[in-house]
Amino acid sequence: MQWETVIGLEVHVQLATQSKIFSGASTAFGAEPNTQACAMDLGLPGVLPVLNEQAVAMAVQFGLAIHAEIPEVSVFDRKNYFYPDLPKGYQTSQMYDPIVGPGEVEITLEDGAAKRIRVHHAHLEEDAGKSLHETFTDDTGRAMTGIDLNRAGTPLLEIVSEPDMRSAKEAAAYLKSIHSIVTYLGISDGNMAEGSMRCDVNVSVRPKGQAEFGTRAEIKNVNSFRFVERAIEFEVERQIELIEDGGKVVQETRLFDPDRDETRSMRTKEEANDYRYFPCPDLLPVVLDAAYVDHLRETLPELPDEKRARFQNALGLSAYDAGVLAASRETAEYFEAVKATCGDAKQAANWVQGELSGALNREGLAIQDSPIPATRLGELICRVMDDTINGKAAKQVFQALWNGQGASADEVIEAKGLKQVTDTGAIEAMIDQVIADSPAQVAQYRDAEPDKRGKMIGYFVGQVMKASRGTANPQQVNALLKEKLDALC
Repeated sequence: MQWETVIGLEVHVQLATQSKIFSGASTAFGAEPNTQACAMDLGLPGVLPVLNEQAVAMAVQFGLAIHAEIPEVSVFDRKNYFYPDLPKGYQTSQMYDPIVGPGEVEITLEDGAAKRIRVHHAHLEEDAGKSLHETFTDDTGRAMTGIDLNRAGTPLLEIVSEPDMRSAKEAAAYLKSIHSIVTYLGISDGNMAEGSMRCDVNVSVRPKGQAEFGTRAEIKNVNSFRFVERAIEFEVERQIELIEDGGKVVQETRLFDPDRDETRSMRTKEEANDYRYFPCPDLLPVVLDAAYVDHLRETLPELPDEKRARFQNALGLSAYDAGVLAASRETAEYFEAVKATCGDAKQAANWVQGELSGALNREGLAIQDSPIPATRLGELICRVMDDTINGKAAKQVFQALWNGQGASADEVIEAKGLKQVTDTGAIEAMIDQVIADSPAQVAQYRDAEPDKRGKMIGYFVGQVMKASRGTANPQQVNALLKEKLDALC
């Protein structure tokens, strides 16, 4: 039987506010446990929540960025459940009237085609604390669980897609698009390693052609693009094997174990009525007037899709180059600064995606941490374009700048004597010497068929470049060599 995969994602984005969604406690990452949890976060009696206006603005900005409906009124609800890191016994969330209505996100498939993924809604909610299961023991050595409530009350935007994705790669592409949008907007740093962005993955399978959805399993808190792909691939295979062996998929919550590369059952999946949602009596409805929404719309930056289109249409980049460079706000900004310095978009794109990207990957660095500032890389490209240095020397200059061995490309070029030799007389003298020192190769060249001489000229080019210590202009060397060798035939 042929099977079709059906995937929907619930993406949890930590909003980049300085304080929590209902209290003034800090949201800074890395503080000592329980040092950033105030009376409100602890659920102490007599405290009342105060909504963080910045969190509201960030949620609306996201909605506008995905062309979503922005309801005039949204309401906070209480989601009731007991867990040790949820001291109030409920989570303040939005169930019935979320702040962002239906929208859509465009992704690019492997074949280059575009696909639109519908977003059902996005809602604001508070994060819970964190249970630490492997840190504490009692006096007898028995394992204990510690509770850190620093994250309790941290503002989250939960973005709920429709089940429109049909493969692990589509799901990863959608997640990358969400990451790109929220980081372009500046409403989240998107740091998945620190928990600023994570997702729950809903996966089911059904026979191809069947309209009805299969029973889904939810994989909780997956925190990397790669893990999303691996978790889905394993889960799809597990469900298909289970059904084909005569079993049934049960609706449940599962956990992805990246070390074992598998999902495993956590608990039976709850339904909405298990949480006894009801409107939060401590918070008034949020009412957004048209002027407020219009003001936020005017503050939106150029978004990834718009930037990608501009890179193609205005700068003449290929669809692939534009997509790679526009995917990350930091990469796009670095590229544009390089281009502004050297004046050539294609050269800037080649260097950013080539030499720079390779060096960053080897060192495990983000582009914003590059040892070579964008303007300095642009200056290096200028020296290639004006024939001050050739491509081989440019790589040496790049490495020197990466290692902090010069304040500028010009300084490195001067110190290392890499300036390209373009004097025709000097190049001819080197060529004449190489020809004189290579009688056997000259004879082979003379005796070869004309259509085969092109490949043989490489030996002579190499010898001239060696004689010039790599500083001769390769184009001039090739042209002059061919002229002199052909004259001997």
